[in-house]
Amino acid sequence: MLLENKNAVIYGAGGAIGGAVARAFAREGARVFLTGRRLQTVNVVAEQISAAGGVVAADEVDALDEASVEKHIGAVVKKASRIDISFNAIGIPATEVARQGMQGIPFTELPVEAFSLPLTTYPRAHFVTAKAAARRMVEQRSGVILMHTPEPARLGVPLLGGMGPAWAAMEALCRSLSAEVASSGVRVVCLRSTGLPETPTIEFIFSVHAKVLGITPKQFQELLESRSHTRRSTTLVQLTSAAVLMASDLANGMTGTVANLTGGLVD
Repeated sequence: MLLENKNAVIYGAGGAIGGAVARAFAREGARVFLTGRRLQTVNVVAEQISAAGGVVAADEVDALDEASVEKHIGAVVKKASRIDISFNAIGIPATEVARQGMQGIPFTELPVEAFSLPLTTYPRAHFVTAKAAARRMVEQRSGVILMHTPEPARLGVPLLGGMGPAWAAMEALCRSLSAEVASSGVRVVCLRSTGLPETPTIEFIFSVHAKVLGITPKQFQELLESRSHTRRSTTLVQLTSAAVLMASDLANGMTGTVANLTGGLVD
């Protein structure tokens, strides 16, 4: 098993991506410490992992709250003696995207608050969690910090509001943090995918953009997929497999970079 005896903290573990990565890490032998803003949702994933024979713990943690993150990670280190992997999968729920009107609106008509919310959510949460993990990892001189961004972090895509700039900031954080901590044995890698149609959030987002273009969500998905070499979207299995590989010692030469899973959509 690639992650045997490793301790992994997953933020946003109650979501589709966080839950899938948590299950994959556990299958590969990691002890997983799951967190999320809604403990009830996180507990569902924890129960699945436990039923499959994995070692798991679940806690309510707000990744935007530095005190909450610090308290939790301190408790993990006290219990497990070290932290080997930190993966942040937090996202803005589709209901909040709809309520705030964050996508499907031109910049010239987009409210400042709607543009700013992704910028005050994604980069902040990833900085808070990465900072907490890096402090412990530098001290133990090993560890991996993983992030996840969709392809608009690299491409200019219309009608995404502040999402593209926020995801681009995450990739910049990945490079800058690596420049500071890699010499201490800590790796920082970002996983870049296309949108994941299997997830409820992307299903909703596709419907928003399809409506603006006057086409069906399926046609919108096909339009996006036609631009990649594979003519397919990234799957959750592909994303989780890459997360396992990047978190493992097999990828110990990779840091300050993006693992590109876009099927050639982005070079």
